[in-house]
Amino acid sequence: MPDPRFETYLFDLDGTLIDSTDLIMEAFRHTMRTHLGAVPDENRWRAGFGRPLRPQLANFARDAGQASRMVDTYRDFTDEHHDRLLRPFPGIDDALAALRRGGARLGIVTSKTNRLARRGLARCGLDGRFDALVGMDDVQPHKPHPAPVLAALRQLSADAGRAVFIGDSPYDMQAGRAAGVRTAAVLWGAFSRKELDPQSPDYWLTNQAGIAALSP
Repeated sequence: MPDPRFETYLFDLDGTLIDSTDLIMEAFRHTMRTHLGAVPDENRWRAGFGRPLRPQLANFARDAGQASRMVDTYRDFTDEHHDRLLRPFPGIDDALAALRRGGARLGIVTSKTNRLARRGLARCGLDGRFDALVGMDDVQPHKPHPAPVLAALRQLSADAGRAVFIGDSPYDMQAGRAAGVRTAAVLWGAFSRKELDPQSPDYWLTNQAGIAALSP
């Protein structure tokens, strides 16, 4: 395997490294039924994939108090069902291993909390692969703001010009571009190419093996 073309690879987590769609959707449905008595249009929820939980749920709550209760319900459901509904995408571990063999620095920039992100990595057998992890509770503001991407670069002492941010949502592309790194959109996550195309990512990835072949 040739040495990686970039020195630093930053990754979104959900929809990029791990398949958490079933978990996210089931937690949403349970939360809506609990607090609203019915499930609203799921497309509204899916459109927010990649953003932190609280502002997503606030879009469905009548006030801040209800939004806080929704967050608690959502998190309780996620904690209970996390390991049952989470799985890695095929080929991801092989791609990460190839990058590490080539000497690349790897980091995660996720809208999950740091604790839950680490739990997901462990559940999917991906813990120990990364040199940095920036969660929703580590820096504010979060995606689509560039702050979390910049925080990951600082943790890695990395040059933005030699880094790429790989994700599945428009918010990943916006955050990466604003931070001055290249962006790569994956097409195995929650968003289609049509939904991602307006963000003009530098690269498109149709399979996990293409990660190690990215070239500046």
